[in-house]
Amino acid sequence: MDTHEDKQFLEVLVKALVDNPDSVHINRTVDEMGVLLTLDVHADDMGKIIGRSGNTAKAIRTLLRVVGMKHDARVNLKINEPVGGKGMSREIAEAMQEDNPTTTKTLDEAIDDLKI
Repeated sequence: MDTHEDKQFLEVLVKALVDNPDSVHINRTVDEMGVLLTLDVHADDMGKIIGRSGNTAKAIRTLLRVVGMKHDARVNLKINEPVGGKGMSREIAEAMQEDNPTTTKTLDEAIDDLKI
């Protein structure tokens, strides 16, 4: 992706969800596995990004996959726990890390995941 649409998309999306948009930082790296976007947010905004049972994080990842498919790229999201964070339950931690690099979905399957 020449224009880094994936990073721009994530930044707009996350800043719209959080109370501290100036604390949103995204790092983008590319390797043989694809694109990795690493997200840092203010500790108070972590719950808004993760969502109940990790559902918001799952939805963001699904949307990023759709953006990536448009450019034939695999886009993954890592959410860093903020300094001073409250920690998280094992259930939410597992939901955040549920991406399996060996599982790929078609564009139709990714859109179906959105349930729209």
